[in-house]
Amino acid sequence: MPDSPLSSANAARAAVASRLQGLMREAGLSGHELAVRCGWHKSKSSRIARGRTPPSDADVRAWCAACGVPEQAADIIAASRNAESMYVEWRQLHRDGMRRVHELTVPLYERTRSFRVYASNVVPGMLQTPGYTTGLLRSITSFQGTPDDVAEAVAARQKRSRVIREGNHRFALVLEETVLRYRVSDEASMAEQLEHLLVVMNRPNVSLGVIPASARRTLWPLEAFYAFDDRQVAVETLTAEINLTAPGEIHTYLRAFSGLSRMAVHGGRARALISGALTALG
Repeated sequence: MPDSPLSSANAARAAVASRLQGLMREAGLSGHELAVRCGWHKSKSSRIARGRTPPSDADVRAWCAACGVPEQAADIIAASRNAESMYVEWRQLHRDGMRRVHELTVPLYERTRSFRVYASNVVPGMLQTPGYTTGLLRSITSFQGTPDDVAEAVAARQKRSRVIREGNHRFALVLEETVLRYRVSDEASMAEQLEHLLVVMNRPNVSLGVIPASARRTLWPLEAFYAFDDRQVAVETLTAEINLTAPGEIHTYLRAFSGLSRMAVHGGRARALISGALTALG
């Protein structure tokens, strides 16, 4: 079962800090002595060594030079960048609005052949209609207090979603039934979105399953996650996107996806749940 993805990000940061600590010990330096050599306040080396402050590239270079091993800087910088890219706050990603994030992920979507997506809160982005996306992104912008470029972000998400119609891509998607009922947009847009699900599930490259609210749970509801082939899993939490690339963690999420898929209904039974949600709109 998946552990907290945040714990993986923290572990990666801790590994960088531990490595820097090891260099300091091997050089026979105290934290205070290292800070003096680097020209820092003595508390800075302590914060970095304890993993409380992520080091910048310049910090790593200075640390390695102070320890007499400048040749190790490049490798540690790469590890530090990877650790920081694992956990990125939404407010940071959306600091200039949401359009840019969608545009930056287009290459990832285009090179992915097999998408496996679990949604426990909203309809997955590649299945969203413009009206549904507009309602959702307006809520996110308001909550985060980030720049309002909703119209541009909606257009960018629709452009990115062309992968479901173009190219050689396969999609296996599992939704909790509650996703069909959450009204994240106005009634007309919700109806349009549900009708779109009924259409898109007919595509030969799309497998859409719905876990009924009444299903006997063999796996509890999880945070939403997107698996891109066997190379990366993006986990969405309230505050951040966490990107996992370690093979063991990817395997765990794919195993969870298999378990969730077994609880889902497909075909006619999934259609009935979507149609029921559509009827409930009145």
